[in-house]
Amino acid sequence: MITFDKIFENMKVNVEERVLKARELFLDGYNCSQAVFCAFSDIYQIPQELSFKLSASFGGGIGRMRNMCGAVCGMAMLAGMENGQTRPHDDIAKNNNYHLVQTLAGQFKEKHGSVICAELLNLRKDHPVSSIPDARTAEYYKTRPCLYNVESAVRIYADYLNKLG
Repeated sequence: MITFDKIFENMKVNVEERVLKARELFLDGYNCSQAVFCAFSDIYQIPQELSFKLSASFGGGIGRMRNMCGAVCGMAMLAGMENGQTRPHDDIAKNNNYHLVQTLAGQFKEKHGSVICAELLNLRKDHPVSSIPDARTAEYYKTRPCLYNVESAVRIYADYLNKLG
């Protein structure tokens, strides 16, 4: 059985390579959560199609409801892969995982001012919720911070992994 400790032993993650992968995924049409999570799925030996499916629902602030930023959700999913609780009543593992998620989200919030999708997009509180994704046009990319947020989340997570190695 492979443990992730062995995978990361003496290994450094190429931050810019991961950022480029996430950027390409996002520009290809994957959502922010998918771009972040799938930029690292090979490290955790998750098949690409499965990683796309696992992270699909978290884009647009979870199901496009504009709640927790999808890029932050992607980091939280990666934190679960790294040190998620696997046994019931393992409060130490649960605490360690929650601490990691809070640390990663805190770094994101410090840099961007929020972890809430609607706030990052400067949407009004009464902005209507829709399941229909916006068309990915040049104007879309010009008016949204999403690509920048994806890149930032990937850098934060890659830096975390590099501190482990």
